[in-house]
Amino acid sequence: MTRSGYTDQEWGLLVGLPQSVVAAASAVEADGVRRTAAESNAGLETIADGRDSGSPLVEAVATAIVGELGDPDDLLPGGQGVEELPPIRPADPDGLVRDVLDRAREASRLLAEKAEPEEAAAYRHWLVGVAEAVAEAAATGGLLGLGGEQVSPSEQRFVADLSTTLGA
Repeated sequence: MTRSGYTDQEWGLLVGLPQSVVAAASAVEADGVRRTAAESNAGLETIADGRDSGSPLVEAVATAIVGELGDPDDLLPGGQGVEELPPIRPADPDGLVRDVLDRAREASRLLAEKAEPEEAAAYRHWLVGVAEAVAEAAATGGLLGLGGEQVSPSEQRFVADLSTTLGA
């Protein structure tokens, strides 16, 4: 099932959620500009990769997002994506995370009602993959890019909470 089986509001939830997952996964750990940009790039690339997922639902959602935002490889010359753009830092990262988890719960219920089980599972798995890609994109801590944790405890917690919320 693709767009045709959903109301505009439902489709908006499914299309908006992956972008929100990127923002929340990045916001759970306060990082510098370069690390945050790397996380955003990784999330957007993983979203774009959904166009080739094999799941009609994931492909339709990913295509809609890329249609709105543009292909990450084409955002800046040389395929630099959003690396040169300033990061978005939410005023309330914890509130953003709660909101994203609430919307993930809502999307999971929606998919249970309207999507084939394999399509719902593919969408949930893809969202967790987006969060993992963001969390793994840049090490946290360290000095001058050396050392630090590849995935911080707060990033691990967000990915785990998202996975649990989605039942993935």
